[in-house]
Amino acid sequence: MTEAHPPSSPPPPLTLAEVEALARAAHEGQTDKAGRPYAEHLAAVAEGVRARGGSAEQQAAAWLHDAVEDDALSHEWLERAALPRSVKDMVLAVTKRADEPVEEYTARILATPGARLVKEADLAHNADPDRLSVLDEATRTRLTAKYARVRSLLGL
Repeated sequence: MTEAHPPSSPPPPLTLAEVEALARAAHEGQTDKAGRPYAEHLAAVAEGVRARGGSAEQQAAAWLHDAVEDDALSHEWLERAALPRSVKDMVLAVTKRADEPVEEYTARILATPGARLVKEADLAHNADPDRLSVLDEATRTRLTAKYARVRSLLGL
């Protein structure tokens, strides 16, 4: 008789430090609109979530919030990743889809537990006057209006 083996259990969820390392690696070499390393934005959003009382799961989603949208990590990777479903749902909620109306995008964020706080921290960093000041006037004006519209739709 062969010894029965228990069914394999799923791997333990990634730690916040592992999620940070994955996000940093996935965005390696990318820069933001101001020419700064993209990881600085991810760190600022994760810190913004933490400072606003966000959970570890929300902080993990903050580290990954642009990964699928920017094709740094695939949707398939996210679905297979050893992450709680809530983290995956928040990441997908804040991932903009091509030609998606902003009203649908913000409705999805509002319908996903935890996602609004992640987007709030993202918008706060995106709209930081120091970050915007290095952009040309037309881009700065366009982005300021865009961020204000999203904040309004999210009730922020």
